Amino acid sequence: MNRRSALLALPVVAVLLAGCGSDDGEASADPTPTCVSAEPTAQPPSSVSTDLAEKPEVPADDAPPPCGLVVADVVVGDGTVVAAGSAVEVQYLGAFYGTGEEFDSSWSRGQQALPFTAGAPGVIEGFGSGVVGMAEGGRRIITIPSDLGYGAAGQGPIPGGATLVFVVDMVSVSVG
Repeated sequence: MNRRSALLALPVVAVLLAGCGSDDGEASADPTPTCVSAEPTAQPPSSVSTDLAEKPEVPADDAPPPCGLVVADVVVGDGTVVAAGSAVEVQYLGAFYGTGEEFDSSWSRGQQALPFTAGAPGVIEGFGSGVVGMAEGGRRIITIPSDLGYGAAGQGPIPGGATLVFVVDMVSVSVG
């Protein structure tokens, strides 16, 4: 190996070693983790409206996104509770985690409710399972990691690897 190729190899070796952790068996900390562990339920941000007649907004958030599905009830409904397999109709607003930028909304289509079966194929996995346990008349924020959303490939306006946030209003529930 000549001097020039040895110098070119140094950065590669440094990068490989940087990912190996310290001698005491602890891994080195990633200063910007791609996601963090979080409880599956959370307190909703106070800035999300509790008025179900009002189009909600998703606040920007500079914290790393959660690695798993997280739900936060803004308004706890008092109607029928959604179980897996329930036929439901929801109002929703979808936004990108971090920026809060809206990418889709039933509110933008004249509040046309979206019908689907909770926990069944037809909507992204995180959305379908995120409404389970919600009661009719409620509003919930569902934060969906990429693997329960559109995955690495993305779809339409959703880039691959995107964490999504939905504000969902439970309009009706029919338990089959």
